[in-house]
Amino acid sequence: MNKSASQKIKLGIFVVVGSLLLIFALYFIGNRQHLFSKNIQIYAEFTNVNGLQLGNNVRYSGINVGTVGKIEMLGESQIIIEMMIEEKTAKFIRKNAIATIGSDGLVGSMVVNIIPGKGESPFVSSNDTIISFSKIGTDDMLSTLNVTNENAALLTADLLKITNKILEGKGTLGVLIADTTMAGNIKETIDKLKATSISTSNTMYKLNKVIARIDMEESVAGVLFNDSLAGQQLKSVINNLERSSEDISSITKNLEEIITEIKNGDGALNHLTTDENLVKDIDSTMLYIKESTFKLNQNMEALKHNFFFRGYFRKLERQKKREIKNN
Repeated sequence: MNKSASQKIKLGIFVVVGSLLLIFALYFIGNRQHLFSKNIQIYAEFTNVNGLQLGNNVRYSGINVGTVGKIEMLGESQIIIEMMIEEKTAKFIRKNAIATIGSDGLVGSMVVNIIPGKGESPFVSSNDTIISFSKIGTDDMLSTLNVTNENAALLTADLLKITNKILEGKGTLGVLIADTTMAGNIKETIDKLKATSISTSNTMYKLNKVIARIDMEESVAGVLFNDSLAGQQLKSVINNLERSSEDISSITKNLEEIITEIKNGDGALNHLTTDENLVKDIDSTMLYIKESTFKLNQNMEALKHNFFFRGYFRKLERQKKREIKNN
């Protein structure tokens, strides 16, 4: 009888403690799932939820503000997520907020992160749909890394082939590396280029010194540099020279035509330049004229001393002397 009473007491204590633990667990779970708080429903549309499940947390700026209440697929790449958000924290979420799906740590469960938007916007109300942004999932990253690794392997193989060819002396780079003579020639060329560069620098330095010594106000070069009038005059002289050159060319052309006509024509000049007999005749005639002139002078001298003409010539001399005296 006593044993039965003690067992009943123990059983009652166990039931009471178990009930308390069950109530506490239910309260804790309900509190975590926001079952006992006043909530509003907001939605977001995604193309890939990356393993998100019902009951996963919803965070706003890193704070748990609700849970995922429903996941519904409307199309091939259209998934609607219903989020149960506490009403007391919903007044801080605006309609331009952005919903993203991420993981709780590296290997944790998936969560919905709500990021505040930029600028002013009204606060969300029940049944509103906010903007969503799909991040790159782990599978996508692994696939991309796999492709990158394959490309890197191909590049490494190609680089290895190129390196082997270079070491074997094939191709331009291989010749440059293996051929010491060509390397010496290249070095010599570079040295000459360097010397040329130094010489050019020295020449430019001397030219700058010469230009610096030019008197820009008094020297001819300075006048040509600074005086626009002198520059115009010089330009006019050059233009005149060009026109003179054109005139000379024209005259030369005309002379060539005249010479051609002389050579091809029947005039006196053609005979003078081509007929040797005519030239000899002209020479003979000139000799006869000179002899006749000499004899005529002798005859005039004889007339001056002749009795009949002496008075006439003396009269002419006296007139000439008077004219010279009067002048």
